[in-house]
Amino acid sequence: MASFSCHLRKNVLRCLMAAAGMMSWAINDDAQAQIGSARYSSIVVDTGSGDVLEEVNADQPRHPASLTKMMTLYLTFEALRDRRITVDQAVPVSAHAASMEPTKLGLLPGTRLTVEQGILGLVTKSANDAAAALAELLGGSEDRFAQMMTLRARALGMSHTTFMNASGLPNMEQWTTARDLAVLSQRLINDFPGYYRYFSTPSFAWHRQIIFNHDNMLRTYPGADGLKTGYTEASGHNLVTSAVRGGVRLVGVVLGASSNPERDVHMASLLDNGFEQMDVPIFRKPARLASRLTLISTAHAAEVTRPAPSHPHAVNWIVQVGAFPTAAAAHSAAAAARRDADAGEVRVGAVRTNGKIMWRAQVTGLTRDDAQDACSGHRKGTCIVIRPDARQLASR
Repeated sequence: MASFSCHLRKNVLRCLMAAAGMMSWAINDDAQAQIGSARYSSIVVDTGSGDVLEEVNADQPRHPASLTKMMTLYLTFEALRDRRITVDQAVPVSAHAASMEPTKLGLLPGTRLTVEQGILGLVTKSANDAAAALAELLGGSEDRFAQMMTLRARALGMSHTTFMNASGLPNMEQWTTARDLAVLSQRLINDFPGYYRYFSTPSFAWHRQIIFNHDNMLRTYPGADGLKTGYTEASGHNLVTSAVRGGVRLVGVVLGASSNPERDVHMASLLDNGFEQMDVPIFRKPARLASRLTLISTAHAAEVTRPAPSHPHAVNWIVQVGAFPTAAAAHSAAAAARRDADAGEVRVGAVRTNGKIMWRAQVTGLTRDDAQDACSGHRKGTCIVIRPDARQLASR
């Protein structure tokens, strides 16, 4: 494992304990990304001074996934500031933009959306089609825009970042680091204080539907006001969060977690430690956070008898996308639904039906709206949404 660096004003013991914790994770040979795995990186920065409060593998190359859209938004905000475009300007949708894989708004070739709708699509649903449409508006083509993104990144001091597209869809040549993403976050906050507010948008209306923000930290971590989530199979679960408490703003970056709940809880812990280092009081509500993220160990699961509330933002909704003759087919179907939702975890389990072994494909750990996203498109009519309260079923 790469070096573990802590910059503490007090409590050296906590730093040593954190390092030991990271080492214990590292010896787990699970192939999935997880805290402490070969794909894990993190950093916490005080934006006021630029001081790094904590870092792990912060300069190691990582795939950014949808965190790429932070640079797409940076160039969009720059164009708005320079009055090269306006928020109500129409953005044409090309066949290329419409062809992007989910998550997406479902834009059709030949239609238009406004620049502001594109921004909202990126910060809430992480819409890949909207990202490509904005790229073509600003760069003429997505390839050209990706070159602009890389050049701007280098000018900002992101010396280990290369962009290949505007969305973060898988590309093995697209790289960044936790430190570079912290730099980009600080520049978004400081360079565009008027536009940065878009990152805290809880939801927006789009063609008779309400699209909720995928970033659970906005709802679960006091003081959080942005920035972005991201996931691909190559990157693991990524998150960049900025939070303000007691007049102190911190930016945290977590790359390569194994799940959204793990990623969110780890980010909360890193930010809490950072605020403690800055002598900002921490008011923890661990029981509420743990129940919100359904972090109940299997050893104690039987003790829980109360049904979970079916609040739309609760992250214990499930979708079932079918039963398949092989585990590989079930995993493929569940992974496709997970990509549509841009959230949740793939679960495949064996079930006996009419004397046969079938493999059930599910995506767990979803909000209601993420579950509906997972059951969209070609899965309509066959996908089942499982509510958290008493496992009530509702087909979609």
